[in-house]
Amino acid sequence: MGGSVKQRGPLRRALALTGRIASAERPGRERGGFLPPLVHRAAGHDLIWLGVGTVLGLSGGRTARRAALRGVGAVAVVSAVNHAFAKPAARSARPVLDAIPGILPGPRTASLPSGRTASAAAFAAGALLESPRYGLAALPAAAAVAAVRARTGTDRRRRAAVGIGIGAAAALVTCRWWPVKPEAPAGAAPPRTPAPALPDGKGLHLVVNPSSGIAWSKDTEETLRTLLPEADISVMQPGDDLTGLLHDAAVAAVGDDGALGVCGGDGTVNAGSETAARHRVPLAVFPGGTFNHFAMDLGNQTMEDVARAIRSGDAVSADVGRASSVDGDEQKLFLNTFSLGVYSELVHAREALQKRIGKWPALAVGLAKVLTTGSPLSVVVNGRPRSLWLLFAGNGIYHPAGFAPTYRTQLDDGLLDIRAVEAGTPLARTRLLLAVLTGTLHSSRVLTTAQVRRLHLEVQGGDPHFAYDGEVTDGAHRRLILDKLPKAVTLYRPMDEDRWLR
Repeated sequence: MGGSVKQRGPLRRALALTGRIASAERPGRERGGFLPPLVHRAAGHDLIWLGVGTVLGLSGGRTARRAALRGVGAVAVVSAVNHAFAKPAARSARPVLDAIPGILPGPRTASLPSGRTASAAAFAAGALLESPRYGLAALPAAAAVAAVRARTGTDRRRRAAVGIGIGAAAALVTCRWWPVKPEAPAGAAPPRTPAPALPDGKGLHLVVNPSSGIAWSKDTEETLRTLLPEADISVMQPGDDLTGLLHDAAVAAVGDDGALGVCGGDGTVNAGSETAARHRVPLAVFPGGTFNHFAMDLGNQTMEDVARAIRSGDAVSADVGRASSVDGDEQKLFLNTFSLGVYSELVHAREALQKRIGKWPALAVGLAKVLTTGSPLSVVVNGRPRSLWLLFAGNGIYHPAGFAPTYRTQLDDGLLDIRAVEAGTPLARTRLLLAVLTGTLHSSRVLTTAQVRRLHLEVQGGDPHFAYDGEVTDGAHRRLILDKLPKAVTLYRPMDEDRWLR
């Protein structure tokens, strides 16, 4: 009994203190608002940024998806850094509440830095790196979270400031594995012969491949016919020959002093470029595939972009890569890339996963898979024997470094971008995986790079898996000469515009 009597005083005071805390005005209620508590709760567990990223990725275009992915990726980085390093290192104690009977468990981590503020800064900075437009849109929400955390006394201004610094740094760290792609299209020279302006699309003969990954529907077809009502549009049917359709369309375009158009993936665009170069007609590339690598480099991000260029006659010229047999009897062109070895398998494995887990994790998983199942090739490169896992030749200099090239800044530089992964170095597979995971592949000895105008190849052993713009072909000729046809194709694209806020 005596013990109980002694505890009545402290217990009464603790209960009274708890009651005062529970009944006290919370920040924001002083002004009749409820936003700060709402923001505080939404920022917990990064729910607000996952939600913003999801909405942004689903409702926007390609740029919006990149901004959302980088923002969410930066939040993931900052969360890991905060809990694994920053908070344990800071050892900043939270207020002592031992005198108050426990109702809910309190935070177990240090209060410095502010995790919620760091996540807010990370998302906004990540989105800003990809697109000023979407980054600026995210800033008010991030500022609200930071202001609430600094104002409530939970973190105070110093703690919020440290969180902002960590968040911004986390966004920059993502650039090591996923470099920022510039919004401006690749540079290119004016065409040798001006492309005709085709008001309402009259004189344009467009071939559409609906099996290239687009969600082709009557609505898509109606959009094209609304944009270019006078264009002749042919939609491939099952059993149709793409090469034949393109040939007929090019012949008709020559007769009308018009242009050839293609709507499909990179394989369809490749076939269209060969036909356009052979018949010397301008080519209109509509983004109709799953990834649209060439259309994006060109600057044709939407159907409306291409239609505007066609109506006004805006065009550029671009180099075309060429792989020829030694005797010159056969040749194959490529707009994006030529490759041999496991590169094409790696690209397909990466692209199958990257929408779910991101490009660089997908690259690591795909690389581990193809290195386990694939075999190196014996290749003579410019007279020197090599053992290679893969060889990549880009039509122009690609960025970033490594063997996950994403974009070009020039379409008429006259150069082939050569990247080869050596299989003859000790522990080549292990070193390759480690270099990819640490973002140091560009300085690894397993990767050889060069920029050349011409390259001789002879595959002596193994299945070469030649691929042109991602389309794998059989290696009928094992001795090839790679070079370029300068400014060989004229391409419609809209005039340069300020894309800073796209």
